[in-house]
Amino acid sequence: MNMMTELETNTRFVDQFGRSKRKLRISVTDRCNFKCVYCMPEHPEWMKKHDLLSFEQLYQFCDFMVRRGIESIRITGGEPLMRQGVVHFVAQLQDLKKLGLKRISMTTNAHYLKQYAQALKQAGLDDLNISLDSLDAQQFKQLTQKDLSPVLEGIQAAQAVGLPIKINSVLMKGVNDDQILPLARWSIQEKIVLRFIEFMPLDGDRKWSSEHVVSEQQILKILNTEFAVTSQESPSVRSSSEPARQYFIDSHPVGIISTITHSFCGTCDRVRLTAQGEFYNCLFAPQGLNLKTEIKALNASEPLSELSLHAALSQYIWNKESGYHGIAQRLENQRMNKNSRKISMHMLGG
Repeated sequence: MNMMTELETNTRFVDQFGRSKRKLRISVTDRCNFKCVYCMPEHPEWMKKHDLLSFEQLYQFCDFMVRRGIESIRITGGEPLMRQGVVHFVAQLQDLKKLGLKRISMTTNAHYLKQYAQALKQAGLDDLNISLDSLDAQQFKQLTQKDLSPVLEGIQAAQAVGLPIKINSVLMKGVNDDQILPLARWSIQEKIVLRFIEFMPLDGDRKWSSEHVVSEQQILKILNTEFAVTSQESPSVRSSSEPARQYFIDSHPVGIISTITHSFCGTCDRVRLTAQGEFYNCLFAPQGLNLKTEIKALNASEPLSELSLHAALSQYIWNKESGYHGIAQRLENQRMNKNSRKISMHMLGG
């Protein structure tokens, strides 16, 4: 390997605003057994299974990215526990820790977690994010078309084996904003970190409206009716690349991810790969980069495949926009254009 090639293959990916990419989110499937309105279209068109990247191909891509500065990998979906072999994939990724990988995480709806919690812990999973938008069984059924009890059992199973957990709750005005206080009380009781998330325009059927957003200030106002709420950080400065603004409610940590009203894009260090090989430099990116051919070449150890992939990614990541507010109007125009790409959470993994 000559000096130039060695330099190119060990360079961390950086965008035009100087943000280094340290976190990779891998969607292993677009399929999900829930039908949350903010994520899943009414009539989803699933990817064909033979179009999905194999776990071997995904691992090779992860290896490639870790050698270029990725320190954290999050496995997402759809619902990742619906794809057979995902636990083994978690175990495989442990080998990348000797190359610089620091954390392997998963985002799940927890429906199947009771079955997999012990195996995930043994495979070396470092932590879990669990989606839970309501503690009211009837409301939960309306939101997801599934029962609440398996989710709560999955959370208990994860706690029992010692898997660190964060709960993510997407709030929608007039739908489940009555759950702010019940979820807060429950998180204190269960000693679990809770994060409220503002409703974002990533719904498959494009029904999002700013009128449905429960803002950070509205959440804090409601929390203040029952708890002593204090900030963990400066109100104007986000201390890290973490998306949530950090607070305490009666000394218990709670986060608020306020993409709409207080975007965290200025410190964003994330990139994303879908299950069929589309790469996105931003959750709201209007266009992705189809890497299926390059990843297959990488997996086959074809000559110059790493350089080709590095060059494609470097240019695409460099052109990442400043953030959500920089592309909000374009997103709105796209949402009005029925022929444009639907930005849907169930394919990108959040």
